[in-house]
Amino acid sequence: MAPSIITYRSTRGGATGMSFEQAVFEGLAPDGGLMIPDVVPDVSKEYKSWSKMKFHELAFEIVSLYCSSDEIPRDDLRELMQRSYKTFDHQEVVPTIKVHDLHIMELFHGPTFAFKDVALQALGNLYEYFLKRNGRRLTVLGATSGDTGGAAIYGMRGKENVDCFILFPEGRVSHIQQQQMTSVMDDNVHCVAIKGTFDDCQDIVKDLFADLSFKKEYGLGAVNSINWARIMFQITYYFYTYYKLFPNCDGEISFSVPTGNFGDILAGYYARRMGLPVKHLIVATNSNDILHRFFTCGKYDKYPVKQTMSPSMDIGISSNFERYLFDLFGKDAQKLSKAMLDFKSCGKLHVDGEELQRARKDFVSACATEQHQTDTIRQYETSFGYTLCPHTACGVSAVDQLRQSLNWASVPNHKMVVLATAHPGKFADSVNAATGTPVKLPPALSALQSAPTRFQVLGNSAKAVRNAIETTVNGQVSTGVLASFLHLLRKMLPCC
Repeated sequence: MAPSIITYRSTRGGATGMSFEQAVFEGLAPDGGLMIPDVVPDVSKEYKSWSKMKFHELAFEIVSLYCSSDEIPRDDLRELMQRSYKTFDHQEVVPTIKVHDLHIMELFHGPTFAFKDVALQALGNLYEYFLKRNGRRLTVLGATSGDTGGAAIYGMRGKENVDCFILFPEGRVSHIQQQQMTSVMDDNVHCVAIKGTFDDCQDIVKDLFADLSFKKEYGLGAVNSINWARIMFQITYYFYTYYKLFPNCDGEISFSVPTGNFGDILAGYYARRMGLPVKHLIVATNSNDILHRFFTCGKYDKYPVKQTMSPSMDIGISSNFERYLFDLFGKDAQKLSKAMLDFKSCGKLHVDGEELQRARKDFVSACATEQHQTDTIRQYETSFGYTLCPHTACGVSAVDQLRQSLNWASVPNHKMVVLATAHPGKFADSVNAATGTPVKLPPALSALQSAPTRFQVLGNSAKAVRNAIETTVNGQVSTGVLASFLHLLRKMLPCC
């Protein structure tokens, strides 16, 4: 059950007692930490009663546990959740397909064909709800390695009182990912290609959120998974998939999650903490394997980012990992704060043997190289007639690498689920190279190939991005004030 009072705090201890709305708008906490709920609700005695619910109904139940009715009346919340998932092209929103001895959770049936639609369609509606009620403006600022950008833009486009700025690394996203972002011509959408890596884009976002006067003046809001709401909305599909595979709630389930920024698998971690019977959570990385190295030897050390065929996972620092470290460090905010500040200065964070053993009880991991991904895509296309995107192939490869050590295939009354994070058509060149067969694109993706685009290119500089935001937002506000004045003047003048 939900606690009677629902509050949030920063992982680093500098902010406490915050409401859900405050936590959502805060994004990155003033002390540089991430917002987390003070209490993770235990639903172990009630989750079975949700097994027959539709996706939006289940989303309502989950969100209700993290947001009090004083903040969002329950009728309003039901309507928000129902509206958020009407945009998906599958009646189940997140269907699960049996392929060989695995179950593939297809998270790509939203407007941008990526898992991030599940959270960002809802987050866009949530932002709009709060903004209308409070009469304020919001400047959304996000960094993307490919899929977050499109999903954020499609969630925010046309929203009242919202400007959306998305930073992406120039030349390091797929053609369709870039087209999906930059072909949206709504006046409130602004795409910026940064001359650098995704980590550079993410650092710029964090630097601007850390500039508290700028953050307040321009009303910065986050769409990256540093925003708690992103994690919260994603918890839903772990429960939903369990019910589809165990309608009588009589089994145990494991998930293999393609992982870059640690947000998607963190939602699974919270689902297990809430009481969902999850056996294994598999962290599946590509060659940018900072997380695999941590769960192997306890060393979270920053390496240069490698450009791979799974670009959405080309990440050297996993921002959401801080939320897990908070738990691993016994909720010691002071210890975590010091560790993260040291990591920022030296690029290294190590844990002791006892902490590593506890981490290994929570997660197992594997790294899928380029060859692993290519071989897996080819095998599943040839042997099973199922096309994987490169990121999903990381998840499948991880399961196969751990097949013997976990012995998961012989566990009774158990299902292994791989999260399919994007439609293979978003990475057609890599998939075509692996299979030798062109990927059939959905009409919406096909239409993007030659769509006109609009974006600007900036250097790897927080100052340059800040200047661009100031110029754009101030220009739009001035235009809006002028339009309002002219409208009022017309009403006052007599008709000619």
